[in-house]
Amino acid sequence: MPGISQQHEWEQYLYQLGEIEDVESDVWESSFGLLCDLEKNPININTATREQLEQIPFLTAKDVENILEYIYRNGAMKSLGELAMIRDLDYFKRRLLFYFTFAGNVEEKRFPKLKNIMKYGKHDMTGSIKIPFYTRKGDKKGYMGYQFKHDLRYDFTYGDYVRIGFIGAQDAGEPFFSGRNNLGYDFYSFYFSLKNLGRIKTLVAGRYRVRFGMGLVVNNNYGFGKLSTLSSLGRGGSNIRVHSSRSSSNYLQGLATTVNVAKNFDISGFVSYRKFDATLNKEDNTIATILSSGYHRTETEMSKKNNSSHFTSGLNAEYRIGGGYVGITGLYVSLDKMLRPKTDAAYRKIYAHGKDFYNIGIHYGYTGHRLSVSGETASGGCNAIATINTLSYSLAENLDIMALQRFYSYNYYSLLSESFSEGGSVQNESGVYVGVNWKPFQGLNVMAYSDFAYFAWPKYQAGNSSRAFDNLVQTVYTKDKWTFTARYRLKFRERDNESKTSLIFKNEHRGRMSAAYNDGIWNGKTQVDIAYTQYKRKSMGWMISQTVGLKLKKRFNAIATFGYFDTDDYDSRVYAYERGMLYSFSFPAYYGNGIRMAMYGCSDFSEKITIIAKIGMTKYFDRDKIGSGYQEIDGSMMSDLELQLRLRI
Repeated sequence: MPGISQQHEWEQYLYQLGEIEDVESDVWESSFGLLCDLEKNPININTATREQLEQIPFLTAKDVENILEYIYRNGAMKSLGELAMIRDLDYFKRRLLFYFTFAGNVEEKRFPKLKNIMKYGKHDMTGSIKIPFYTRKGDKKGYMGYQFKHDLRYDFTYGDYVRIGFIGAQDAGEPFFSGRNNLGYDFYSFYFSLKNLGRIKTLVAGRYRVRFGMGLVVNNNYGFGKLSTLSSLGRGGSNIRVHSSRSSSNYLQGLATTVNVAKNFDISGFVSYRKFDATLNKEDNTIATILSSGYHRTETEMSKKNNSSHFTSGLNAEYRIGGGYVGITGLYVSLDKMLRPKTDAAYRKIYAHGKDFYNIGIHYGYTGHRLSVSGETASGGCNAIATINTLSYSLAENLDIMALQRFYSYNYYSLLSESFSEGGSVQNESGVYVGVNWKPFQGLNVMAYSDFAYFAWPKYQAGNSSRAFDNLVQTVYTKDKWTFTARYRLKFRERDNESKTSLIFKNEHRGRMSAAYNDGIWNGKTQVDIAYTQYKRKSMGWMISQTVGLKLKKRFNAIATFGYFDTDDYDSRVYAYERGMLYSFSFPAYYGNGIRMAMYGCSDFSEKITIIAKIGMTKYFDRDKIGSGYQEIDGSMMSDLELQLRLRI
């Protein structure tokens, strides 16, 4: 089983496959949470089912079939080193699987007895706090709480069979054990999960996330962007899992289950009731906007906390035969108040509206030796259609091509949908995406895509029908202890001109080059990022960053990061990955002129105790104030300390 001191070393994979749109979306956080769960509760690859392997988002449908076929033909793996025998599974994926799977004993699958669960179950407790060495304007007057961000989480697990846990989380500025938060934390999540209980594949109570098919009807579970879609060759999947993130939005609350009713035939159902934050229309108390920030620092923000609710129920049935499958999903959502968004701007006129919503979708797919297809088509009470379809083909063992088509009518909406898109929602978009994943020789991986999208209805900052054209090429070369990466992205998207009389293209160029070294003890990475945009005005930016790390006997890990950035404005902002605390990701954006420094240290004092600390500092040379409004800092430097304690029993 993976060692206890890994500390999310797979985060670099996310960063490598991430783009600006991904890092800034809620879906990125839920995907990160999924991988955190998988790392903490790795899958026994020798007894893994197709559904379990499909939880690993970077595996293609073909990868899943190849792993299952290898074990069927050759028996249980003695070690994960045998993954090298699966020729189609590249080095990068084999390396990542070490974090989320293990080669364990093959035992008869039988739900454990209660006394064994209580005796051998694992307790995992983690507490985190972030201490700022600066004061924001709201800390002096405006915020109702103190300036420390902290959380507490507890997990009890017994293999893949039982999981019970809770999370309490507090953002800086929110009241703690006072006011409306008189029970302590501003946000709590409780969950209980059983798996492989007879015909019950999954049973979850409390707070959870679901995804069925390609996400056109319901998906608040996980999803990535265009480059990672190419990595997984557009594979869909159905999954129910607990909500173990500190995110206070985009989850369901109640019961969910998947039951195997006959051979190759599963039925899933869920029911949920939860409150959520919303901005209400003053004139009639209807819902203007559903909020997802989760902040309750000021009186105004607190007044919106849990002021609305929805009842949600859904059903999914899926049948598999050979390499094919077909499924149907139904969703019903009822709000306690009418959803009536403001329609003063043209792009808002197509937003979801009403009180009761339903959607129905059919998803389908086939995985063969070379050819894989998947897709979903959905409609609902909106009386409009959305469809997405993918096709991938292996031209050779080292060359995969993929095509993805989507059509989301501007009248289509589902309150819980999330799928592949350029515009950020399953609505008002049609397009074609073509990608290539090529491994010309061992150690070299070339990925490239082109994506064209058309928006029939006006979008934000585009008063008429508009277009977008996105292109990217990335090469990764691994040789012994070295990894070299080069990436270039060119994107055009139509926006309003300055007088808003016509559309002009916003041109965006982004490049990245990096060299990384890792010998198991020392590791380091040098990276250069460049950004250039042209829209109304030109904007140029760049950043050079250096990371050096030391790892001793799997007990101590230290990392130092330094970066210098210089950008004209926010349009040419750059991102740099930093190692963060457990269960949190850190891909901060930088713009302006300044430096960033951080020191990270992790020590496993024993198999039961881990302490992590990180201190970071950002110094700006082009301003004497940072931020605006209540977030404004009177000074040109901001620094903070993060601490985390983890206990395992």
